[in-house]
Amino acid sequence: MTSLSVGRRSWLFTPATKPERFDRAAEAGADALIVDLEDAVASADKETARDAALDWLTRPGVEGGVLRALRINPPGTAFGLEDLLGLVRSGARPDAVVLPKTESADVLQLVDRLFVEAGKPIRLVALIESARGVAEAAAIARATTRLDALFFGAADLAADLGAEIAWEPLLHARSCVVNAAAQAGLATIDSPFFAIADEDGLRRETAAAARMGFTAKAAIHPRQIAAINAALTPTAEQIAEARLILAENAKGVGVVGGRMIDEAIARKARRVLAAAGEAVSQ
Repeated sequence: MTSLSVGRRSWLFTPATKPERFDRAAEAGADALIVDLEDAVASADKETARDAALDWLTRPGVEGGVLRALRINPPGTAFGLEDLLGLVRSGARPDAVVLPKTESADVLQLVDRLFVEAGKPIRLVALIESARGVAEAAAIARATTRLDALFFGAADLAADLGAEIAWEPLLHARSCVVNAAAQAGLATIDSPFFAIADEDGLRRETAAAARMGFTAKAAIHPRQIAAINAALTPTAEQIAEARLILAENAKGVGVVGGRMIDEAIARKARRVLAAAGEAVSQ
């Protein structure tokens, strides 16, 4: 199966209770749209929201356009089981399914088997948002080849830990998720920044996430997309430097900009060019 999350910098949540927003959200400039059946939907509205989401996802998406993902309810709940059964029995074909509260490899493997049986080539994204999920991150990351990305969930994890939803208290957990994803060769999506009006805070947090190794960040409002895309897109200067590094590295150990260049630096340069959409040899 081909990974769909490579090059996807921004993932925009849209409530499944607002089907009139689906097409508009898909045109907001995000690389991926997450139609949300979980936190954004009250219990009384779950069935109606599910029907609306599956109906929209039955329609063909635009080739080369926004990736269409569906966040279901946790598979260990009645709502989550109904979401999965509704999906496999319908004609809906989201590009990916986001699995909330992922705490073990077993859940991913169960969903994988359901999709195999249904003949649905849907990719998976594991949302890690609990203390147990962080502890099991390495096993989760290697659960199935259908898994594309680990998604760090700050709000639920902070509640689990009794911590503040801020960068420093959750730094260790974020690092664990990035490390687990790196071992398995997966993409990493950082939690949304919840203060919608704080654009400076969003830019700072997205830049920090990028420095840590996250390849994408989620958004809860379209106005956040431009800042996220900008922070996770290599600049012209970074691209030029990466090209110089690889050219110099091809000759052996060298120096670029006064800095010693070796294979470790070259690996980072390849990631910069890959993020910029340039094909690079290993």
